[in-house]
Amino acid sequence: MMKRLVAVAMACVAIVVLGVLAFSEPDASPDGVRLTRQVDGTMVLADRSSKAPVLDLYEDFDCPVCKDLHARVDATIRKLATEGKVKVVFHAVTIFQDEPMRSNSIRAAAAARCVPEENWLAFRDELYAMQPAPHGVASGFTVEDLARAARQAGADVDQCVTSQSYAEDHLAQTAKVRLEGTPTVLLNGQLMGQEAFDPAALERAITGGGGVVV
Repeated sequence: MMKRLVAVAMACVAIVVLGVLAFSEPDASPDGVRLTRQVDGTMVLADRSSKAPVLDLYEDFDCPVCKDLHARVDATIRKLATEGKVKVVFHAVTIFQDEPMRSNSIRAAAAARCVPEENWLAFRDELYAMQPAPHGVASGFTVEDLARAARQAGADVDQCVTSQSYAEDHLAQTAKVRLEGTPTVLLNGQLMGQEAFDPAALERAITGGGGVVV
């Protein structure tokens, strides 16, 4: 199973080719842990006043390795964020250039921009649960299905989802991020490798104050 995952990961490998600035807001008020949307569409789950390490997660909702990462460590990431031990920055990107993956990814990411902060994590769960398969062949994430998934997550945003009003801005923001693949996981700006897929190893890296560079 692990060999198969590694093989899939080679096609969707997480390599950063540009340094990424860590999330920082020195003037943030101590209002506890919450999820907030930034101007560029990124979602920050954090106690904005804490000095916790920053975990940047770049994901493409049509990427099967991203789905695997989500299944393995999402609960750990959310737990540590809720405990104030890490600031998580979710970056939805479109990494694929070929169809149908590219259009799948754009529709999903644009729909995610429509969903309010309080429903976003639940919607993200819905996206990975409904990811089109087999990868590279299946067309999915129709706007009708995405609107239905948003309602299941508690958000009535049909018009925004079906109009794909955030698609262009999503692509513009993606173009600013130079990645060769997804998922890309950075801890305090350092690229993480396979330990990002292991809940215990990820927690040790976060609570120990640093990541491991591949």
